[in-house]
Amino acid sequence: MPWLILLVAGLFEVGWAVGLKYTDGFTRVGATIFTVVALVASMTLLALAMRSLPLSTSYAVWTGIGTIGTALFGFMFLKEPMSAVRIVCIALIALGILGLRLSGAD
Repeated sequence: MPWLILLVAGLFEVGWAVGLKYTDGFTRVGATIFTVVALVASMTLLALAMRSLPLSTSYAVWTGIGTIGTALFGFMFLKEPMSAVRIVCIALIALGILGLRLSGAD
Protein backbone atom coordinates (compact mmCIF):
# COMPACT_ATOMS: atom_id res chain seq x y z
CA MET A 1 0.00 0.00 0.00
CA PRO A 2 2.79 2.55 0.68
CA TRP A 3 3.98 2.15 -2.91
CA LEU A 4 0.51 2.96 -4.24
CA ILE A 5 0.34 6.00 -1.97
CA LEU A 6 3.77 7.07 -3.23
CA LEU A 7 2.66 6.65 -6.85
CA VAL A 8 -0.39 8.86 -6.28
CA ALA A 9 1.81 11.39 -4.45
CA GLY A 10 4.05 11.48 -7.52
CA LEU A 11 1.09 12.02 -9.81
CA PHE A 12 -0.04 14.93 -7.67
CA GLU A 13 3.51 16.27 -7.94
CA VAL A 14 3.11 16.26 -11.71
CA GLY A 15 -0.19 18.10 -11.22
CA TRP A 16 1.27 20.90 -9.12
CA ALA A 17 4.35 21.26 -11.29
CA VAL A 18 2.23 21.57 -14.43
CA GLY A 19 -0.24 23.78 -12.59
CA LEU A 20 2.59 26.10 -11.59
CA LYS A 21 3.24 26.72 -15.27
CA TYR A 22 -0.34 27.93 -15.70
CA THR A 23 -0.53 30.19 -12.62
CA ASP A 24 1.23 32.96 -14.54
CA GLY A 25 3.18 33.97 -11.46
CA PHE A 26 0.21 33.22 -9.18
CA THR A 27 -1.96 35.79 -10.96
CA ARG A 28 -4.51 33.26 -12.24
CA VAL A 29 -6.72 32.26 -9.34
CA GLY A 30 -8.08 28.95 -10.66
CA ALA A 31 -4.68 27.62 -11.65
CA THR A 32 -3.20 28.82 -8.35
CA ILE A 33 -5.87 27.04 -6.31
CA PHE A 34 -5.39 23.84 -8.32
CA THR A 35 -1.61 24.06 -7.82
CA VAL A 36 -1.85 24.60 -4.06
CA VAL A 37 -4.35 21.74 -3.61
CA ALA A 38 -2.18 19.38 -5.69
CA LEU A 39 0.92 20.45 -3.74
CA VAL A 40 -0.71 19.82 -0.36
CA ALA A 41 -2.06 16.45 -1.55
CA SER A 42 1.34 15.46 -2.92
CA MET A 43 3.23 16.36 0.25
CA THR A 44 0.63 14.73 2.50
CA LEU A 45 0.72 11.48 0.55
CA LEU A 46 4.52 11.54 0.44
CA ALA A 47 4.59 11.90 4.22
CA LEU A 48 2.18 8.97 4.58
CA ALA A 49 4.31 6.78 2.30
CA MET A 50 7.39 7.70 4.35
CA ARG A 51 5.84 6.06 7.39
CA SER A 52 6.70 2.70 5.82
CA LEU A 53 9.29 3.41 3.15
CA PRO A 54 12.82 4.75 3.62
CA LEU A 55 13.32 8.48 3.12
CA SER A 56 15.87 8.03 0.35
CA THR A 57 13.67 5.64 -1.61
CA SER A 58 10.48 7.67 -1.11
CA TYR A 59 11.99 10.96 -2.13
CA ALA A 60 13.85 9.54 -5.13
CA VAL A 61 10.76 7.78 -6.46
CA TRP A 62 8.52 10.81 -5.79
CA THR A 63 10.81 13.20 -7.63
CA GLY A 64 11.38 10.64 -10.39
CA ILE A 65 7.66 10.30 -11.04
CA GLY A 66 7.39 14.08 -11.06
CA THR A 67 10.31 14.43 -13.44
CA ILE A 68 9.03 11.83 -15.87
CA GLY A 69 5.46 13.09 -15.74
CA THR A 70 6.29 16.75 -16.24
CA ALA A 71 8.73 15.94 -19.04
CA LEU A 72 6.11 13.86 -20.84
CA PHE A 73 3.54 16.61 -20.37
CA GLY A 74 5.98 19.13 -21.80
CA PHE A 75 6.75 16.93 -24.80
CA MET A 76 3.12 16.12 -25.55
CA PHE A 77 1.29 19.36 -24.78
CA LEU A 78 3.79 22.22 -24.67
CA LYS A 79 5.81 21.22 -27.75
CA GLU A 80 9.03 21.15 -25.72
CA PRO A 81 12.01 19.70 -27.57
CA MET A 82 12.31 15.93 -27.50
CA SER A 83 15.64 14.46 -28.48
CA ALA A 84 17.07 10.96 -28.28
CA VAL A 85 19.34 12.03 -25.41
CA ARG A 86 16.42 13.42 -23.40
CA ILE A 87 14.38 10.26 -23.98
CA VAL A 88 17.28 8.05 -22.88
CA CYS A 89 17.82 10.14 -19.75
CA ILE A 90 14.13 9.95 -18.82
CA ALA A 91 14.22 6.19 -19.44
CA LEU A 92 17.17 5.95 -17.05
CA ILE A 93 15.14 7.75 -14.38
CA ALA A 94 12.32 5.25 -14.94
CA LEU A 95 14.78 2.37 -14.63
CA GLY A 96 16.07 3.88 -11.40
CA ILE A 97 12.53 3.98 -9.99
CA LEU A 98 11.98 0.38 -11.03
CA GLY A 99 15.28 -0.60 -9.44
CA LEU A 100 14.34 1.06 -6.17
CA ARG A 101 10.99 -0.72 -6.19
CA LEU A 102 12.57 -4.08 -6.88
CA SER A 103 15.26 -3.56 -4.25
CA GLY A 104 12.82 -4.63 -1.55
CA ALA A 105 12.94 -1.36 0.38
CA ASP A 106 9.58 -1.71 2.12
